[in-house]
Parts: sequence; C-alpha cells; structure tokens
Amino acid sequence: METARKLFAGPVTFLKSAPGLEFLPPADVPEVAFAGRSNVGKSSLLNALTNRNSLARTSNTPGRTQELNFFDVGEPLRMRLVDMPGYGFAEAPKDIVRKWRFLVNDFLRGRATLKRALVLIDSRHGVKDVDREVMEMLDKAAVSYRLVLTKADKIKASALQEVQDATSAEARKHGAAHPDIIATSSEKGGGIAELRAAVLEAIL
Repeated sequence: METARKLFAGPVTFLKSAPGLEFLPPADVPEVAFAGRSNVGKSSLLNALTNRNSLARTSNTPGRTQELNFFDVGEPLRMRLVDMPGYGFAEAPKDIVRKWRFLVNDFLRGRATLKRALVLIDSRHGVKDVDREVMEMLDKAAVSYRLVLTKADKIKASALQEVQDATSAEARKHGAAHPDIIATSSEKGGGIAELRAAVLEAIL
C-alpha cells in the first residue's frame, strides 16, 4: 500500500483523449481501465485515487465522457490509467451510444498492454443487467477485471455488506472477474488505499 501511495502521490498527468482507435497512444506501458455506468462516480474515484481535485472532469450530466481519456502515472512513466465512456443511459442518441460501445469494445479486445479493467458499481444500486453485459464482454475478451463499489458512504453499513456479498457472488459467476470486491468512497476516502494497491498489483 505504501508503494502504491507513493506512486500516486507522484506525477499524474493527462495525456490525451482518443475519440477513435486511430488516436490511441502507443501501447508501450501497462494500462488499467475504468468502466462503469454513467454517473457511477468514475471521475470522482479517479480524482480520489490520484489525490487530485480535477484530474478527471466530474459532471452530473450522464455521458459527459465521450472518449477514451489517458493519464500518465509516475516519473519515469510507470503506467497509464484509462477513463472509458460511461454506459447504460438513455439520454444520448442511439448512434452515439453505438459508436461509444464499439470504441470501448474494440479497445478492450485489442489492447495488448491492458492489464486489468475496473468495473465500477454504485453501492446504492448493485449490479445491473447493463453491468453484466459489460462483464460478459470482458469474459469473452479474456480481459481480467475487478468489481469496485462506489459511493459506499451513501448507504448503511448493513446494506453495504449485503451489496458486497451480492456483488461477490456475481463476480464468482464470471471467468475473468477477480473474486475480491473493493468498496470505496471518493468523498470519505474509504477503500482508496486498497484500490491504489490493487491497481499497482495489476501492472506488476
């Protein structure tokens, strides 16, 4: 955990946004991608993970992130974080949703340096069918992934334990899923140290 803390306490910089596969940066360092439903708290979690206030833009508007956003971590460069477009909302036109889906699918399937995906689940809602679709896609692509609960401070401890147990049971049904669940709170800092350690572990 201390090694991970030091890594994320060091330089973390925005590299580029990629609206299509032709805009991806070179596949020259390990990458960890963040996936989740729109408004699951992905940007807030990335900011908490890197101990920054505005590394990733946060918005109350579902679907704000429409591209793959890459962040360099470490000096010298150790790894990249990839913020992927949110999924599972109805407000955007269908053709845009389809375009994002193809972008994410193609990236996950074809990126040799992608070491792990973190699939974020809102603690208040648990795993939804749209999350299962993404998990099945990751299973088929043989991309290792881990389920991370967000907004753990928004529900009672007993309810959180129930959601953790149910999410863990869901993970065991999927071949590429890591069995351990991390519950996090971007606001309170809960689980952030464990998440940093999990990200570092994924690239080693």
